[in-house]
Amino acid sequence: MTTVNETSSVGNILSNLSINKKEPETKSNELGQSAFLELMITQMNNQDPLSPQDNTEFIAQLAQFSSVEGLERLNTSFEDFSGNFMSNQALQASSLVGRSVTVPTDTTYLAEGGIISGSVNLPQTSPNTQVSIYDASGALVGQIPLGAREAGETVFRFDGQYMEVDGELTNWSAGEEPFAPGDYTFEVNATVDGKTESIATSLSANVNSVTLAEDGGIILNLAGVGAVNISDIKQFN
Repeated sequence: MTTVNETSSVGNILSNLSINKKEPETKSNELGQSAFLELMITQMNNQDPLSPQDNTEFIAQLAQFSSVEGLERLNTSFEDFSGNFMSNQALQASSLVGRSVTVPTDTTYLAEGGIISGSVNLPQTSPNTQVSIYDASGALVGQIPLGAREAGETVFRFDGQYMEVDGELTNWSAGEEPFAPGDYTFEVNATVDGKTESIATSLSANVNSVTLAEDGGIILNLAGVGAVNISDIKQFN
C-alpha cells in the first residue's frame, strides 16, 4: 500500500504545471567591491565641479578591497595546493602496503615463512651480548648469546628457526620446528661498564594499511606494532 501525503501531492501538481516556488533572495548588508565602485562613480558624476569632493578615502578603501581580494585568491590557491599535496602524499604512501619497514620497537609479527630483521646500537664494546625472545604470552622461547660485540650498530635477522648476526649464522636453533607465526618481543641485553643493560631495538614490520590523519600526516598501520607515523620510520626495506 502506497501512502501519499498532502505535501508531495501539491509538489507534484506544481511540477506538472511547470510552476516552481521561487526562493526568497537573501540580502546582504555587506558592500561588495562592485557596488563600491558604482557608488564612487555615481558620486564623482554628481559632485559640484566648482567644489569637488575629496576622494582620497574612496581610493584608500578601493586599495583595501584589492588587497583583500588578492589575499582571498591566495588562500584559495594555497588550499587547492595543500589538498593536492595531501592526496599525492597519501597515494605514494599507499604503495607501501605489503612492504616491510623498520621502526623503533621491541615487538613485531613473525609471518609464516617470513623474516624479522632488527638492529641495536651499542654505546660501547660489550664483552657479553644476548638476545632474548618472548612470545605473545610473555613466555621466554629463545635465548641467543651473541658474544662480544663492537660499539655501534649490530644487525640481526631471524626466520623463526635460525638467527643471523652481522651476516654470520649463529649456532643457535629453535629446534626441528620453527616458531609459529605470531607476535614476538626481542630484548637485547649488553654488558656496559660492567653492568647488564637493556638496549633499545628497531625491528621490521609489514605495512598492513595506510591512514591519512586529520592534520595531513601519514599513519602506517604495522603488523604486530600498530599505528606509526611515517616520520618515525627508520628504514624502508
